[in-house]
Amino acid sequence: MKKVRTRFAPSPTGYMHIGNLRTALYGYLYAMKEGGDFILRLEDTDSKRYVDGAVQIIYDTLKDAGIRYAEGPDVGGDFGPYIQSERGAIYRAYAEKLVELGGAYYCFCDKERIDSLKDENGIGRYDKHCLHLSKEEIREKLAAGVPYVIRQNIPESGTGSYTDLVYGEVSVDFKDIEDGVLLKSDGMPTYNFANVVDDHLMGITHVIRGSEYLSSTPKYNLMYDAFGWERPAYIHLPPIMKNSHEKLSKRNGDASYQDLVDKGYVKEAIVNYIALLGWSPKSNVEKMTLRELEENFSLAGINKSPSIFDEPKLRWLSGEYIKAMTDEEFLSLSEPFLQKSKAYGKYDSLKLAHILKTRTEVMSDIPSKIDFIEEFGPFDSALYFNKKMKSDENIAREVLPDALEKLSSLETFENAAIYAALCDLAAARGMKNGQVLWCVRVALTGRENTPGGASEMAEILGKERSLERISKALGFLGGK
Repeated sequence: MKKVRTRFAPSPTGYMHIGNLRTALYGYLYAMKEGGDFILRLEDTDSKRYVDGAVQIIYDTLKDAGIRYAEGPDVGGDFGPYIQSERGAIYRAYAEKLVELGGAYYCFCDKERIDSLKDENGIGRYDKHCLHLSKEEIREKLAAGVPYVIRQNIPESGTGSYTDLVYGEVSVDFKDIEDGVLLKSDGMPTYNFANVVDDHLMGITHVIRGSEYLSSTPKYNLMYDAFGWERPAYIHLPPIMKNSHEKLSKRNGDASYQDLVDKGYVKEAIVNYIALLGWSPKSNVEKMTLRELEENFSLAGINKSPSIFDEPKLRWLSGEYIKAMTDEEFLSLSEPFLQKSKAYGKYDSLKLAHILKTRTEVMSDIPSKIDFIEEFGPFDSALYFNKKMKSDENIAREVLPDALEKLSSLETFENAAIYAALCDLAAARGMKNGQVLWCVRVALTGRENTPGGASEMAEILGKERSLERISKALGFLGGK
């Protein structure tokens, strides 16, 4: 049995789209599960679409996501690289061989003639004109240096059929496929030709790509068959949708992997979530590390139906990864976002990290969660009302003076001691803990929602500032 070999073959045309990363991830996971090789190849023959810096984005994204390749460009490694623009002589030789085999032909038609060709629906379509040139005419034009391309010779009738491991049997009428260009006039191959030659030469056993290639695969198979090469197995992936009507697309400005990282999503959560966009594990477990994904991935779990990119679910998953961190790990990752807060540098960062960790899903939310600490001022006394806690501004007028006294007497101003003191106060007054804690938290922060409870917020603020704020809050109420 052949060793499984998969590949990721992106074009360096910009940032790493979520769909591209999913293709790379599935290729990697399948190869790892089967004990095979995952290969990187850059399809950069279209110079018009090439974007400076895009190659580095590909390298950096794969490395960042933990996707390791056995061949191809590697930081610090001795691999490959497989870069199509450096393999022009190989493609030319195979294109000429395909002409000899009858699977392709020289086309000397100029741009004006090509532009004038329309089918019955008014769509541009080549008419096989140059297929009928004699060998003598072809030799003369080549000798004269007439510009040419090499086109694929698609049968004018019949059907191209193959089995896809996700979609099952696929059939396409050859009359619906144009004689596409395989080798351009500048000598560079098109994607349609280079990917077939490279997949064969690199021993790719399983081609994993988007479902948009389902209908064009028969023309690739014609080339495999003409050369006498074994066809690879095909695994086409359903699209990732923005909503029920629109595909997720970098052309529409939808988020890339790096955009999500910059927003503060946990990297492992992004990779985990992308794996679930079109694939379902046998178990109901959704939170999985990359190693766990490698162990659990299977082609049987790939769905035919499109997946909708559900950012709330990604937020939830990111939050689950954050909850599993230590306070120190969270602080290390959240530091760049903490630095954007008005509260940064004025309070104990590790204590801030502790109260934020279980209440944060995306780290870019951190500044908005703690900026209020530095924005204390007069606030609406209606904030003291809480039906569940049975508190209101009258309860606050009763509780806050005693809380002020109780907290001022504490020698150790830490969460546990503060919480115990406030619970003792509630017991002494015959109140529920929540009544006291709610009123004190509102007095300390002037907010209905905060990342920590009363005792946690008091510890963050420190004794002096906590007592000062409760005193001011009493003033806002007009005293007892």
